[in-house]
Amino acid sequence: MMRGWLSPNLINATSDSRAALLMLLSCVIFSLMTAVVRHISQELPTLEVIFFRNLFGLLTIAPLFVRAGLVAHLRTSRIRLYLLRGGTGYVSMLCWFTAIAVVPLADAVALGFTAPFFVTILSILVLGEVVRRRRWTAMLIGFAGAMVILRPGFGDFNGYYLLVVASAGSMACSVIMIKLLGRTDSATTIVAYMVIIILPISAVPAIFVWQPPTVEQLLWLLALGGLATAGHLSVTKALMLADATAIMPLDFTRLPITALIAFWAFAEVPDPWVWVGAAIIFGSSVYIAQREAKLKIDPEERPAAAVIEARE
Repeated sequence: MMRGWLSPNLINATSDSRAALLMLLSCVIFSLMTAVVRHISQELPTLEVIFFRNLFGLLTIAPLFVRAGLVAHLRTSRIRLYLLRGGTGYVSMLCWFTAIAVVPLADAVALGFTAPFFVTILSILVLGEVVRRRRWTAMLIGFAGAMVILRPGFGDFNGYYLLVVASAGSMACSVIMIKLLGRTDSATTIVAYMVIIILPISAVPAIFVWQPPTVEQLLWLLALGGLATAGHLSVTKALMLADATAIMPLDFTRLPITALIAFWAFAEVPDPWVWVGAAIIFGSSVYIAQREAKLKIDPEERPAAAVIEARE
């Protein structure tokens, strides 16, 4: 009733504020999730950690599926694409979890910002989207930012950094498939099939390295699954309240938040060049998203929005 008395500008401002708070909350949650992965990966095999992340993630989100009428939402004619999407999602998770067990957390988050560039390239190859000079320039600048972080030829090169980039690339593949599936299926169907398919995919390799977790380790793994679900829900709600181009710049706060957690929990101090490279990469990706908004691309088709929603 009261909403009818509010001006449209005030309603929009309130929605944008809520979206911003939810986006910041998701950044905190995903930063904590990254730290939990680093901690538990020191005690259990990565393949097993990935399995439990998906198992507990499914258990925590299952009530939402039931309430939404999961059986009806499972009707689809695109099961092959869902299987492919599950495979690329698992590869992205495998590369990411393996890397952050070794790579400084701030470095991993900074390089993870390259995902929108891979999405843009795949959008050209798979979806036939047209990319003009300004977006190509922004992508090249973003690539230069990644080189600032990697600094090949200067000091010892850590090959695990390439796993972070591979994770961003495989995430981009998942994003493209989400965009294709979104043309015919609902968001609930896409999310449901993601967890249902990735869980058995992650279970098979986990069997070969299985190490019975202790009660304390199970609690950490439960926290991991819960944080993943809470992070996805926060991002989804934020995207429902505001345009992705409005809230995407806030995603950069994951870097300082992760850096603070890494310093407190693991005594990691980011190299100054990481901040420089991350700013270049993120600035370029934000520019790409804003250019797409000006060209009036549908919000559901924007790489920026899809990357945020696909985050593992």
